[in-house]
Amino acid sequence: MEQSLEKQLKITAAKVRLGILEGVYHAKSGHPGGSLSAADIITYLYFREMRVDPQRPQWEDRDRFVLSKGHGAPALYAALALKGFFPMEEMKKLRHVGAMLQGHPDMKGTPGVDMSTGSLGQGISAACGIALAGKLSKKDFRVYAMLGDGELEEGQVWEAAMFASHKKLDNLCVIVDYNDLQISGHLHEVCSPEPITDKFAAFGFHVISINGHDFSQIEHALLEAKSVTGKPTAIIASTHKGQGVSFMQDNVGWHGVAPNSEQYHAAIKEIEQYLADLEG
Repeated sequence: MEQSLEKQLKITAAKVRLGILEGVYHAKSGHPGGSLSAADIITYLYFREMRVDPQRPQWEDRDRFVLSKGHGAPALYAALALKGFFPMEEMKKLRHVGAMLQGHPDMKGTPGVDMSTGSLGQGISAACGIALAGKLSKKDFRVYAMLGDGELEEGQVWEAAMFASHKKLDNLCVIVDYNDLQISGHLHEVCSPEPITDKFAAFGFHVISINGHDFSQIEHALLEAKSVTGKPTAIIASTHKGQGVSFMQDNVGWHGVAPNSEQYHAAIKEIEQYLADLEG
């Protein structure tokens, strides 16, 4: 990957993280940890990979993104705002009564959201249906679905995986945000879904393992996924919960807690310094 492109993606991802913090701070609730861990992958999808048009949110030939881990909505919202689907000012109204941006994605109320999600395990099933519809309609759009690693403990995920393989949905790319932390601890402490790569392979997926914060690895994985025929792809992306904010990183306590004023300003300052170093 060219250094100039990588630099621009890092800048954009940092701005996505600023949007995440803005949202959960003003909401006084939300899920910063898993939103921050997903920010780099979502940034790459919307600013490099996916065919979308903010002026035509319902464009039939667009690529689709389903955030199956719907509680990570702040990352999706911040990316959509930066892409131009709606003003970034909406982030300050996150989770407020009557606001556009609710705690989980709402396809009826938010431009750019392709599927309403929140009940873990269901988003991947919807993504399978969208991918199958694309095949039946002879459309060339691709469907990307992001799951949390803890979400893999839901049985419905594996029913969907079986369906995707059976229907040879090679237009479907599943991305697992593998930050190894869920609401109450590490995966192995709660209900380990390991071995994750072997499970997806056993269900008929082409499997790729990457560092989910390395844009070059993200790029190569998505290119490889597009070259696969006759089967869906699963990208297992190792990430850090709370990535980008030192005191949140790899800390399970930041799964579903909003920062207070002091923490918010410290986090913003850290990311703004990172941005200044990148742009300097």
